[in-house]
Amino acid sequence: ILRGGSEALQSNRAIAEALLVGGRKRGLPEHAIQLVQTTDREAVRILVQMEGKVDLIIPRGGEALIRAVTDMARVPVLKHYKGVCHTYVDESADFGKALAICENAKCQRPGVCNAMETLLVHQKVAPSFLPAVARRLGAREVELRGDDAAQAIVPGIRPATEDDWYTEYLDLVLAVRVVADVQAAIDHINTYGSHHSDAIVAEAEEAQSLFAQQVDSATVYVNASTRFTDGGEFGMGAEMGISTDKLHARGPVGVEELTTYKYVILGNGQIRE
Repeated sequence: ILRGGSEALQSNRAIAEALLVGGRKRGLPEHAIQLVQTTDREAVRILVQMEGKVDLIIPRGGEALIRAVTDMARVPVLKHYKGVCHTYVDESADFGKALAICENAKCQRPGVCNAMETLLVHQKVAPSFLPAVARRLGAREVELRGDDAAQAIVPGIRPATEDDWYTEYLDLVLAVRVVADVQAAIDHINTYGSHHSDAIVAEAEEAQSLFAQQVDSATVYVNASTRFTDGGEFGMGAEMGISTDKLHARGPVGVEELTTYKYVILGNGQIRE
């Protein structure tokens, strides 16, 4: 069942018609694919409360929409509210990898949920790495907002507020913090992050392992950009959504991830004693 906003109504009609044509060819029931034609918001409230008739809601849009749907729903909702994604540059990081990953994670498509919003840098390499990454991101017109330590290293960085650590900018803006070690980075991410996608750039296996085990996110990257969090990139085919919940699917969700189990037991008179 597809219900979109007024700005996408014509596109949704074309998508639904294409799916209907394909479904008929493959023998699907006529009403297996449905489009809600009205853009009246009251239809959303009715739809998400159809307990027993609708199995799952997958809202796609901004945080306000997803929270509104979740608050109204009597049907399970597969969701992520926002993507406050981090990249942590460890003291053992290869600077070439780190610079490329940071630029890609922030700049390739800043308006999507898997773009980097906060950069964390180990205090031992911050004096050399931060000026380099500031130049690289500055060339892409990225605005940096840093803590006191970052401001001391790179003059001209705007001061970061407490709200910045929680913010999904969806723009060419990046919060920057200098941290004591990998554990401090993990603690920051688990405090301020959205459990979406977070990355470590490190050559030290101990740091990689600790980060991967302790960061409580649906997707954790070691020496790669957060921009890969996508059903297509993960080989799942068309992505239905991304979930930061732990039941029943987590991370990028394709058709297979939407399936569940049914147990069929073939017996020959067995009884439980």
